[in-house]
Amino acid sequence: MTTTRQPSGTPLPADAPLARELLDGLAEAVLTTDETGRVTLLNAMAARLLPEITVGTELSRCPVAAVADAVTTGADRFDADHHGRRLRGARRQLAGPRFAWYVRDVTEEHDRADALRAERSRTTFLAEAGNQLGMSLHRHQVLRSTTTLAVPYLADAAVALPRPVAPAEPHARWIRYADGEPAPTDGLAPLTLTSTVPVLAEALAGDLADPVPCRGTEFTDLATMLPPGFGSPGTVLVCPMPGADGSAGALLLVRRTGRPGFDEREIELAREFAARAGAALATADLHDEQAHLARVLQASLLPPELPTVPGVTVAGGYRAAGDTLRIGGDFYEVFPHPRGALFALGDVCGRGVSAAVLTGRVRQCLQTLRLVEQRPLELIHLLNRALFDAPDAARRSQFTTLLLGSLDHSPAGVDVTIAGGGHPSPLLVTADGTVTPVPVGGTAVGALTTARFVETRVHLDPGDVLLAYTDGVTEARGPRDAEIFGEARLHAALASAAGQLPAALIDRVLRAVDDWLDGQAHDDIAMLAIRASVPT
Repeated sequence: MTTTRQPSGTPLPADAPLARELLDGLAEAVLTTDETGRVTLLNAMAARLLPEITVGTELSRCPVAAVADAVTTGADRFDADHHGRRLRGARRQLAGPRFAWYVRDVTEEHDRADALRAERSRTTFLAEAGNQLGMSLHRHQVLRSTTTLAVPYLADAAVALPRPVAPAEPHARWIRYADGEPAPTDGLAPLTLTSTVPVLAEALAGDLADPVPCRGTEFTDLATMLPPGFGSPGTVLVCPMPGADGSAGALLLVRRTGRPGFDEREIELAREFAARAGAALATADLHDEQAHLARVLQASLLPPELPTVPGVTVAGGYRAAGDTLRIGGDFYEVFPHPRGALFALGDVCGRGVSAAVLTGRVRQCLQTLRLVEQRPLELIHLLNRALFDAPDAARRSQFTTLLLGSLDHSPAGVDVTIAGGGHPSPLLVTADGTVTPVPVGGTAVGALTTARFVETRVHLDPGDVLLAYTDGVTEARGPRDAEIFGEARLHAALASAAGQLPAALIDRVLRAVDDWLDGQAHDDIAMLAIRASVPT
């Protein structure tokens, strides 16, 4: 027996059957070529993966195009799809002008990589969809985002059919986006749309749990909802969009005839996407409803248009805290009567909707009680009792500070009687620029059943102004060290506006506060300025 030696000197037997057995046991294909480029050896895996190649085949002219191209161009590697398998080959030079090709079946590896990329793509798509839909707080915006997100990733065109806002609407509205369109468009669906496709009617009614693929020919009315020139739809996937209390609508994903239909993974992806769209649509509907209620509440709480009162000039200023609802707990009212007028300015404890509700209650109580009592001190006692008599009085800890006054005008000016309930003292601004607090004090209204209220009187000469304000003015905090605006700055602003009409005086104070805030958030602000008219 002849032997060969490894570099280490260990002898190896020249056993051809053993070498063949070792080669045939390899998991990759091995073939060798001689100096002419013809195949001299193939193992069993090579015969299985590349049956067109046999011993003696000239590789540069073999039927396997990828192999032939690699040999012709001198490439050391190739990738090929062959007989439904993904092959990857590498060349290594042997002794002399001979070569060995090692070919692996990487189909499973390639499929796993494709599946991983597809899963990452789906995850990225759903994450992007979640972000965009989550930022859409209006119904129409959600529908536009739904259709644009679905194209072209899921379909060539997407048609969203939301559940009608009014059940009596005869036509279903739709919004559509198709690949290549600059923007979504909308319209009214034919009356026969749901009757021609029963599965669509089930989706809109909330009776369809999962997406259902349909042939495009089943949708006889679909052409009216697709752009001109779109062509014949091949497959339509009807996806229910579930909402909080049933169906939020249906989403039609339309693919052209030349595009493959929806596989199981795509149907599952469409189901999850439509579910997110339905949840976003339900959230948008809830947001729209809350915004509508807030607008109604805001309209009821906005300061009233002030009436004309003989002998005085009155102006008000109001700014809700910097929130989106624009409703707050500061308020003012002026109620004329034959001798002059009653006025009120208050600051309800808290902010937002809860404060606004109490504000409405206080204002309604004043509207009613002033019909039976017009003396400020007696009226504020009645208001305190009315707040405690409310059904939920025992469950709340809300109160309001309040100034409640009466105006009696005469040729000599205006006599003002003011009852106070824990509110900052109003300021008397004379024509010469002197600013003087009018002490009132008292206990907040609605805080105690045995509350103590104080009444005081002040006389306004012609040209004098009485300013009532809430603490949102003096407690406005600037950007530097959060220092408050304070009473000194308020007095200075009023002194600089002495002699002006009430509206100009309030405007001067608001501008001074704005300059101090420099864009910072602020509490509710309300002011009421009353000026004794100057005889003409």
